[in-house]
Amino acid sequence: MKDRIINVLAAFESENIGKSFPLDYCLPLYHSVSDKELPHLKHVIHYKTTQQFEDDLDHMARNFQFVNWQEFKEFTSGNCKPKKKIALLTFDDGFREFYEVVAPILERKGIYACNFVNPAFIDNKEMMFRCKASLLADAVEKNKTIDPEIYFVLSLKNVDRRFLQKKILSINYQEKDILDRLAEKLEVDFKAYSKEFNPYLSTEQLKELTRKGFGISSHSWDHPKYGDLSLKEQMETTDKTFAYLKENGFLYESFAFPFTDFEVRKDFFDELYKNKEIYCSFGCAGVKLDSVKRNFQRIPMEMGESGEQILKKEMAYFRLKKLINKNTIERK
Repeated sequence: MKDRIINVLAAFESENIGKSFPLDYCLPLYHSVSDKELPHLKHVIHYKTTQQFEDDLDHMARNFQFVNWQEFKEFTSGNCKPKKKIALLTFDDGFREFYEVVAPILERKGIYACNFVNPAFIDNKEMMFRCKASLLADAVEKNKTIDPEIYFVLSLKNVDRRFLQKKILSINYQEKDILDRLAEKLEVDFKAYSKEFNPYLSTEQLKELTRKGFGISSHSWDHPKYGDLSLKEQMETTDKTFAYLKENGFLYESFAFPFTDFEVRKDFFDELYKNKEIYCSFGCAGVKLDSVKRNFQRIPMEMGESGEQILKKEMAYFRLKKLINKNTIERK
């Protein structure tokens, strides 16, 4: 019902999104761009093709002024007044397509982007648990037979493959060791896959991207959901990542929450901003305000729709929430 209402309202949004956009800034978020099938992502992210991505960029460029990190800081500090509302392009997770596919497109178009990475996965030393789950879901789809032990590990009775895939994809960070047990039964070798396909960027690629002017910043050490961690655990993974960024000469002034900042309490932000080098943080709740003024919400752009449609729906939802004073995230 909610989606239907938003779709109807989105149809009435102005074509001139740049003028009618309810905030002064637009923060689009992507993970990967590829024309190939990526088994480690296909079940967890609706990544866009190069043409879809370029269409998104062209639409945003008509409506917003793309800025780099320094310009974003100056704008949000009140030190510059651009002719249009601004857009800061962001990517998460440090997948290799950012170097091979995205960066050449952005260089051609003169657009800056910041990629928020997890150091645990750089150089393909390890793989994020969600990517492992995607590979396992792919194996369930393609394997002729399923080892009955898999159902036992997941406490399931003999269910159909689609339900089994959903169960695997629902495994969270705290349960991630289960994925390694399932991999053995499904004959999926995560290390061999990483070695052959190199899903993540290398340290040298990150340094080259930095030399080209792109931002490489913090997304936690290994991508936990912060709302499920204690304050001590939140700070440990955050501080460890900042140490890595500083050591390698990357951008250590910002932090983007992995997954979401939903259920993250005010005490984390209080602790985070004791580090005077941190300028701001980023969530991904769409077009929304935050009671923590230095925490900016980004717009997920990989929802199986065009960038234009996603922005219109976000705008419509923002206006709808504004009517009942629910368009600001309140932290306790």
